[in-house]
Amino acid sequence: MRPAQYKKVIVLEKIFDTIIIGAGPAGLAAGLYAGRSRLDTLIIEKQKDGGQIVITAEIENYPGGTEGESGPSLIKRMANQADHFGAQKVYDTVVDLELEGDIKKVIGKKDTYQAKTVILAPGAHPRPIGCPGEQELVGKGVSYCATCDAAFFEDMEVYVMGGGDSAVEEAMYLTNYARKVTVIHRRNELRAAKSIQEKAFANPKMHFMWDSVITELKGDGLLQSMVVKNVKTGEETEIMAPEEDGTFGVFVFIGFLPETALLEGKVNMEHNYVLTDDDMKTNVPGVFAAGDCRKKSLRQVVTAAADGAIAAMQAYKYIEGV
Repeated sequence: MRPAQYKKVIVLEKIFDTIIIGAGPAGLAAGLYAGRSRLDTLIIEKQKDGGQIVITAEIENYPGGTEGESGPSLIKRMANQADHFGAQKVYDTVVDLELEGDIKKVIGKKDTYQAKTVILAPGAHPRPIGCPGEQELVGKGVSYCATCDAAFFEDMEVYVMGGGDSAVEEAMYLTNYARKVTVIHRRNELRAAKSIQEKAFANPKMHFMWDSVITELKGDGLLQSMVVKNVKTGEETEIMAPEEDGTFGVFVFIGFLPETALLEGKVNMEHNYVLTDDDMKTNVPGVFAAGDCRKKSLRQVVTAAADGAIAAMQAYKYIEGV
């Protein structure tokens, strides 16, 4: 027990220059820039590096990315860079924050951490449909990650709910496994970029169900049917699993919700997104925010990385000013 207790005392007494909450693209970019600026930096991640990007099979819109770049491969390089420049990392779940004053406290399940500045980069999680049966059938036919679960639906039928870039890109990825992929979209045209749409419409395995939403998912142990409603006519149709398969897949890509519940009352927010200025500063001195948790117009890997870089440099300037 003595080594563990000794380590905990050191963590409690140590005051870092900056603590970064989250190891997605924003947090890792902040760690890289903070480390290069010789700040004593700690990244706290609750689960695994990468956030939402690690479930993306292919990334074509990150400047300078390699051909065939995937979310995991890009994140691995980012994490290695942050580590190379001295950013330390712990895996812990943050349960509370004390952000006022010169020394901030980040309270985790394992330890309490202190720093002169904090960069909030908790990211976001997939938005659920919110229909009956969804939660009960997660992992039993319902998924939010094509790269994680596509192989379970080899030569089967799957449905993808959504119409944006992620939905259509993941639907195309699923065609590598499924015999048929149907995109269910509440409008009569996709929101995805035109270049992505062209690829999707040219794929013979891709099909589309317009003006529709899923209102219920049913199954006893496995997804066996779903109810789809036409938003224009109000007509509902129950789609059954093919008899030869006994089940099918529903992949949900209808956006994300920011991981900001813990920040309520700590920093200014709007619709659960953190408000910052162009320098990533929140209303609390010494506290910055970066990535998908911020209120902004575009949430992509490239903008998250830019946010993280700006936040780290502003943290450096804040410390120098103090």
